[in-house]
Amino acid sequence: MHKWGSLRLLAVLMLACVASPLAASDRAVPYWASITAGDALLRTGPGRNYPATWRYRRADLPVLVLQVHDSWRKIRDFEGAEGWMASVLLSAERTALVVGSVHPLHGAPSTASRVIWRVSPGVVGKIRHCSDGWCEFRIAGKAGYIETSALWGVGADEIID
Repeated sequence: MHKWGSLRLLAVLMLACVASPLAASDRAVPYWASITAGDALLRTGPGRNYPATWRYRRADLPVLVLQVHDSWRKIRDFEGAEGWMASVLLSAERTALVVGSVHPLHGAPSTASRVIWRVSPGVVGKIRHCSDGWCEFRIAGKAGYIETSALWGVGADEIID
């Protein structure tokens, strides 16, 4: 193949790789996401020219994406605050926040199973599998099962494989 032909092919392949994640972000709203950055601003509108109303200083917080506008997402946090965040600050990785009171983390998805440890409200963990009202919940290298009613960041009847 000619040198310029190889470069054109490489450029096309690179564009295809960049386009794939963008196409994957065209999801039906609402959907769950998580904040990737340890410093992320919530704005009154979809652009940097809009004033910031809130600053999130904790990565992995779950958010609900309500609306999509170009590279901006209108989100709602666990306290009900809504605003716009740049899509580069969000991830499709599923996380959840423990709400209410202290909840047991079980060894199996059943209240009859052994309690491994207890998690306090405000603890954030990664969601792996959810079904039948239970999620596998990972926090700092430890894993167990927690009822979905104890979490903000996953639907009550949601199934995650």
